[in-house]
Amino acid sequence: MGNRLSRIVTRTGDDGTTGLADGTRVHKDSPRIEAGGTVDELNSAIGVLLAAATLPAALPALLLDIQHDLFDLGGELAIPGSVLIRAPQVEKLEAAVEQWNAALPPLREFVLPGGSVAAAACHMARSICRRAERRCWALTRAEPLGPHALHYLNRLSDLLFVLARVLARSAGGSEVLWRRERGAPATGG
Repeated sequence: MGNRLSRIVTRTGDDGTTGLADGTRVHKDSPRIEAGGTVDELNSAIGVLLAAATLPAALPALLLDIQHDLFDLGGELAIPGSVLIRAPQVEKLEAAVEQWNAALPPLREFVLPGGSVAAAACHMARSICRRAERRCWALTRAEPLGPHALHYLNRLSDLLFVLARVLARSAGGSEVLWRRERGAPATGG
């Protein structure tokens, strides 16, 4: 493979526009760039989770695969009309949600972000994922997006929620539960 980015400083964006992968110039705050930028931010948040935490054995490979999917989704957003996220990627997330959720107790209350550094980082990725989904929906009002991209982000946010619960409980930790009545701290066992 040749050099993809041989020149980093181009000054072409100094006018408030940026180039899509098909060569089209768009405003830096266009819905397509907002969506792509938020997907990139999500990918970075998952990278932080991978780098900053000791994770259960099967989790790093799953998260790395998700990072590759998110890079594909970024490509789909950078090339109008392209479809890089497909049904099998969505189905894989659904299976992972079922697998990781199977060992968790049913929720009786809302979960607050926290419980451990890894769980908090996973909750942060989940909230960024929700924003990425909103940005992609906003884009669909103006331009088409592949049929599975939105489903992928929706399933990914579900998976990140489940994984945050798993991570909060790993190594003997517990989840932080929302309490209607404020008093002594409550944790889920």
